[in-house]
Amino acid sequence: MWDTTKDYRLLIAQKSIDLFIKTVQGGSFKGRWNKKMALESADSMNPDLHGLAYSYLEPKDLANSQEIANLEKKANLVIKYLGGDDWTHQFLNQTPKEEKEKVEESLAKTRFFIDTILGLKRRILFGPIVDPIIAIDIKIGEIMSVTKHPQTDTLMICNVNLGKRAIKVVTNDLTVKDENKVAISMLPPETFMGITSEGMFLGAGEGILKDIDGELGSMPKGIPLESLNESRNLVENFLSK
Repeated sequence: MWDTTKDYRLLIAQKSIDLFIKTVQGGSFKGRWNKKMALESADSMNPDLHGLAYSYLEPKDLANSQEIANLEKKANLVIKYLGGDDWTHQFLNQTPKEEKEKVEESLAKTRFFIDTILGLKRRILFGPIVDPIIAIDIKIGEIMSVTKHPQTDTLMICNVNLGKRAIKVVTNDLTVKDENKVAISMLPPETFMGITSEGMFLGAGEGILKDIDGELGSMPKGIPLESLNESRNLVENFLSK
């Protein structure tokens, strides 16, 4: 019997809901959107996750449960109440320049929440795995542009194409360049001196992995296991907060 109370995928999903609610209550989003219903939809996910956590179902049954279907439906309702499929651009377009960094951080946290809930079924179908890394996605991306961090010479800001969308990743590897094909752990967003990073490049030994085979947005294959260690630690840190 699978111990769902310790399933990292469900634990991260719960934390992502808390992160979203706290982010929205922070009041950084401007414009016309239904804040009340977005918050209620997110909060209503908690009973579904509680039911999953104490179901002790095997992963296949867990993935096909009514609770998972409910979570996906409610995540799509959140998107609707945020403003629809183009909600990120709508918020950015209504944000004054001096508030842009704060709003970009809030947008990244909101995207993490939505992606975590909508990708939960897929990750659960990987089976009964006790490993923090299973709680997040690992994706292939291609670096489109690289700039120096405006506040420090020790960090670089990378715009990365994931196929269906682009994200921003902050790295301390100063040798990154355009067209590097990289593996990214889609960790909870973290802000480095005003710049929000939506993930972390995987690396082993010196520097990051820069020549990953595979389709953009898909899961990389054959990456060194040691390249996942830091991501595992960061997942555990996020859960302990």
